[in-house]
Amino acid sequence: VQLQASGGGLVQAGGSLRLSCAASGRTFRRTTMGWFRQAPGKEREFVGDISGSGDTTYYAESVKGRFTISRDNTKNTMYLQMNGLKPDDTAIYYCAVADRWPARAESEYDYWGQGTLVTVSS
Repeated sequence: VQLQASGGGLVQAGGSLRLSCAASGRTFRRTTMGWFRQAPGKEREFVGDISGSGDTTYYAESVKGRFTISRDNTKNTMYLQMNGLKPDDTAIYYCAVADRWPARAESEYDYWGQGTLVTVSS
């Protein structure tokens, strides 16, 4: 099982980025997929998750209204559309898969990607 996160980069405050998380090694269409992030010097935190069907999403308060999670189960890929980026959003973003819903804690996730760095300049 492998998760490959991509799409990170440097963006100015107020800008947008879209991250992708491609899964391989098994079919994930019935599993929860989530995004976490870890800012420099801070612990990893939950960003949001999406149900296996893609019908339900949940977001941390800090990103609600700015970030949108979606998935394409035909491609085994999840996305994180980030709009209105702020310097506080600077972090390494990780995608993960959980065999349960909901899944909001790190301990509830079974597989993790390697992370992609997002840097937001002021």
